[in-house]
Amino acid sequence: MNDAAHIIGICRHRLTTDGEGVTTLVAFHGCPLRCKYCLNPQSLTNPQQHPTHSASSLYEATKIDALYFIATGGGVTFGGGEPCLQSDIITQFRQLCGKEWLLTLETSLNVSPQHFATLLPIIDRFIVDIKDMNPTIYKQYTGCDNKNVIANLQQIVEANRQNDTIIRIPLIPQFNTPAHQEYSRSLLIEMGFEKFDIFTYTQKNHKTIDN
Repeated sequence: MNDAAHIIGICRHRLTTDGEGVTTLVAFHGCPLRCKYCLNPQSLTNPQQHPTHSASSLYEATKIDALYFIATGGGVTFGGGEPCLQSDIITQFRQLCGKEWLLTLETSLNVSPQHFATLLPIIDRFIVDIKDMNPTIYKQYTGCDNKNVIANLQQIVEANRQNDTIIRIPLIPQFNTPAHQEYSRSLLIEMGFEKFDIFTYTQKNHKTIDN
């Protein structure tokens, strides 16, 4: 069990970007992917450059905005990097904050199904950056295969949580086309997903997380 994790940033008072209501983004260090246009390259740097937090210290750092969360239907969004790698800490965090806060997960879903199975019952909303459903394009862009992604999407379907999930399907210059985006969307619709964010990766998509 992980007792602490390296954090690349905690960003307060975010609106509409990372879920519903007023949210605080907690961005974890570490990611299994090596995307050609990484949106948070800090997550791949030396982890010792970033502070560590336990579930309890994360709760202490975020509870200052509890009234905003409850009043607006917001809460904490876990991103990164890949937050699913910190399933133990997120589980402990849920026990501390209770059920009133909306917990959102921004994830690639490219983690072991066991990690995701732990989080599935305790997370309220999922924002999934699917990259592309074509396994060849996916591997060219990320350096990894998407078998775990498909398995974890299936877990969402089996739990009937499609309506709690927004899937981001980017147009990735030099890697896919609008036709590929539409093909990915059609496959996901067949699985029962209905909420999509269709957009184009540009330089302005690249973001830094400030502590």
